[in-house]
Amino acid sequence: MQLDNRTRDNLWTLISTPAVWGVHFLFCYFVAAYVCAPNTRIFEPIGGVRVAIALATLPALAFCAFAGIRATREWRAFRGDLPFDAPTAEDRERFLEFSTMLLAALSFVAIVFTALPALLVQDCR
Repeated sequence: MQLDNRTRDNLWTLISTPAVWGVHFLFCYFVAAYVCAPNTRIFEPIGGVRVAIALATLPALAFCAFAGIRATREWRAFRGDLPFDAPTAEDRERFLEFSTMLLAALSFVAIVFTALPALLVQDCR
């Protein structure tokens, strides 16, 4: 198979979506903890935190969706054959595309679950 006209996947494309999830996780929990830490305004609504988390969640989900769709499209160009057990450049590329696709889906779900408390919690209690 010829790989010249396609993007070349590497470890950076593989770990990009979990890294985005990690940054999103730290941002969401840091913002919520910063607002709720003084424990003096326990019953006040956390509307500003919700907006900040929503503004961080949308680009993170868009990035994971883009990376997952791109990896899926390129993996299917190889007909999606399993397993990837030959020591060739094509099989390494297919493995990276398949792994990127799975990690993008997992990171998408993790980002949704990270942002979910902001939708369900009304105040800092």
